[in-house]
Amino acid sequence: MKGVAKKAESKAGAIAAARPGTGKADPLVIRDIEFLGGMASPTGWRPPDLTLPEVAFSGRSNVGKSSLLNALVRRKALARVSKTPGKTREINFFRVNHQFVLADLPGYGFARVAKTTREVWRPLIEGYLRISAPLRGVVQLIDSRHPPTPDDLLMLEFLAEIGAPTVVVLTKIDKLRTTELKQRIISLTSALGLEEAQVIPFSTVAKVGRDELAEAVVELVGEPSWRAAALPDVAPDEAPPPEV
Repeated sequence: MKGVAKKAESKAGAIAAARPGTGKADPLVIRDIEFLGGMASPTGWRPPDLTLPEVAFSGRSNVGKSSLLNALVRRKALARVSKTPGKTREINFFRVNHQFVLADLPGYGFARVAKTTREVWRPLIEGYLRISAPLRGVVQLIDSRHPPTPDDLLMLEFLAEIGAPTVVVLTKIDKLRTTELKQRIISLTSALGLEEAQVIPFSTVAKVGRDELAEAVVELVGEPSWRAAALPDVAPDEAPPPEV
């Protein structure tokens, strides 16, 4: 997962030392936020305005994604916190300050979800991540209480494969005792192939990590598309023939 590690370092590493309560200005002041709609299939509806950059949020079911999104935008019910993991079946889009879009991906890996439903989600999530032109990066959530699941590792490998800038967030750190938190972070970063400075510990209960994540999102939004940067230069006489 070296590709993910390199991208995460450039986005999260520089802000890892910042902590709430330092007196710093809010890096993401939410003035306006609007739910745009849901994308239910790879070829289905999606926000028509492709000029606004998008940041996607990914994680397994019950990782705390809805609570994290609510804390990030300082709203109580932007994303509904469900008591039934795996219930969200669409990619939900939210426009923020008329400047960028948050894409809330369905949670993966919930065993009780029907196999047919999981088979629909995979092409939906992977298709969006592969082809969404406005996508600037992905915030990947990992539950700090447990080792990364096989699905977590597969997702990180996939993000590295497509070259998506990725910010890794360790959720629910308030569930860990203070004495075990440090060792847990060391263990998780080792399993993920990352450095400690490349992840953002997060807790909606303890109000830890919100500003670090907000700053990382702002940085992602401000970056040019990595897809354009990844395209090889093609000389005019080497250009592929037009489709007929």
